[in-house]
Amino acid sequence: MSSHGGINYLATGDDNPVVAQSGRTATDVVTADLVFRLTRGVEGSGRTVSCTPMTGEIIAELPEATPHDVEVAFRRAREAQRAWASLSVRRRAAVLLNFHDILLDKQAEAMDLIQVETGKARLHAHEEVQGVAVVARHYGRKAPAYLRPRRHLGAFPVLTKVTERHHPRGVVGQIVPWNYPLELSLADALPALVAGNAVVTKPDTQSALTPLWARRQLIQAGLPADVWQIVIGDGRVVGPAVVDRADYVAFTGSVRTGREVAARAAARLVGASLELGGKNALLVLADADLDKAAEGAVRTSFSSAGQLCLSTERIFVHSSVAPAFLERFVQRTKALTLGTSLNYGVGMGSLAGRRQLETVSRHVDQAVAEGATVLTGGKQRPDIGPFFYEPTVLDGVEPPMAVHAEETFGPVVSVYRFTDEDEVIERVNSTPYGLNSSVWTKDTRRGERIATRLQTGTVNINEGYTSAHGSVRSPMGGMKDSGLGRRHGLEGILGYTEPQTVATQRILPLAPSMGMDDQQYAAFISLSLRVMKALRFR
Repeated sequence: MSSHGGINYLATGDDNPVVAQSGRTATDVVTADLVFRLTRGVEGSGRTVSCTPMTGEIIAELPEATPHDVEVAFRRAREAQRAWASLSVRRRAAVLLNFHDILLDKQAEAMDLIQVETGKARLHAHEEVQGVAVVARHYGRKAPAYLRPRRHLGAFPVLTKVTERHHPRGVVGQIVPWNYPLELSLADALPALVAGNAVVTKPDTQSALTPLWARRQLIQAGLPADVWQIVIGDGRVVGPAVVDRADYVAFTGSVRTGREVAARAAARLVGASLELGGKNALLVLADADLDKAAEGAVRTSFSSAGQLCLSTERIFVHSSVAPAFLERFVQRTKALTLGTSLNYGVGMGSLAGRRQLETVSRHVDQAVAEGATVLTGGKQRPDIGPFFYEPTVLDGVEPPMAVHAEETFGPVVSVYRFTDEDEVIERVNSTPYGLNSSVWTKDTRRGERIATRLQTGTVNINEGYTSAHGSVRSPMGGMKDSGLGRRHGLEGILGYTEPQTVATQRILPLAPSMGMDDQQYAAFISLSLRVMKALRFR
């Protein structure tokens, strides 16, 4: 065992170094008292359990909802929503600003739960805290401006007064996956709430404690308790029950389930936002700073063990710099520390469960069997935890290998070489997904030109995903099979509202009047339209 910076490492030869577990464990974090406090008042006639991926052990018994329990939760939310919506936007926004401070004050509690429920490293858990704090601050400050009534030019100046208003939809149904339980629940819930809606959230059972914890903090910040309901249970039972009762649906998850959610919502003429999968690409151009590109590639490929919708799974590197880039990238990947510690210092944590481990193993094993080369990684690590897998870099990946086109959602990235810019853009765009991409170059204008040709909802120049994702004034979402709708910014809050146009006609009607017959009225309107165009009315 060696020591560096106060952190203990286990020597493992050529494998990634392992951070020795020390101090607190999952059972220290998730106590019976905590579970009781967080689940008090949560609808659920049955009981279910959640496990931690760090060890595979059961950590909590939770209330399990039936469709009837979901109905009760929606009824309570609807009753509470009316009073909540009657408050001014500034009153509602003040709750978000209070929550921002509480979250930062209690961030250690939040990170403990995130780590225990997802298995991710502490720094990656802190990314969730960062993301939620930024969203809370943004909508806490900007919601009054986003939602204020707006005056528009009417059909005819002076004669027509027009005001655009935005009303809450009612009760938003939200379905949240296991990988980012704090950020993916609150990134949708906060704008929905500040817009005057109530929310009913169905989290993944494995990571339900984190949104339950967040709900308690929002209540402390001033949110009426019934305005945010959480229901826990089997997705095949509780998910449809939520979709069938919601006035709007916010879903994050797989493409297959997203299509089912969209169809179910559409059958009721209910809107939906969907953030789905990705096969994200990172481009290293010939003039890139290779050290920075390699460091960035490690961050964006292996953050949260690659279980992030924005993670890079494909790296395209210019042939002229491929050897130098790969040397740097592989070296940094091998140096990533692995472990289950609840302290800072671990480079990468665990996969979330057996299904993810099986997918990652299948993709890598099949690729190797069909001729791909493992540059580093490629092995399960049961010596650390039941679902650990080494950060893996593959070379020589070709179709029809599953890892070439399917989303892996794990710590696996494939490397491809290119020489022609048009060719690599076509290859990047060849996937049915279109969520995120990254371009590394010293010529940022060239990078921005390339970005406009990439079919992804966000593009980061000289960063992996955090630059675009953290810029919450701007929309974030996917093209093609990566989803519908956008989070963040104006689009991220107006989706939770019903726009209404109120037009007041004054003095004269928009119809024949003042003695004009139909033909004279039509001639008068035609002349007026020409004059308005000449005066550059919009």
